[in-house]
Amino acid sequence: MGASTPPPKRLLDQVRDAIRLKHYFYRMEQIYVQWIRRYILFHNKRHPNQMGVPEIEAFLAHLAV
Repeated sequence: MGASTPPPKRLLDQVRDAIRLKHYFYRMEQIYVQWIRRYILFHNKRHPNQMGVPEIEAFLAHLAV
């Protein structure tokens, strides 16, 4: 039997890990995750690494309206 590698962590789990490494407050972690989730859902569940400046501008314009 070969050693199997664990699947890569999901994006929001990676974000949580990064925030915890910086010792941010738990509430701040929740806020960051909530905003990232809203951004992803706004763009029909596209992964952020598939998006760029136009998508950020569209999201911010949506929030401003």
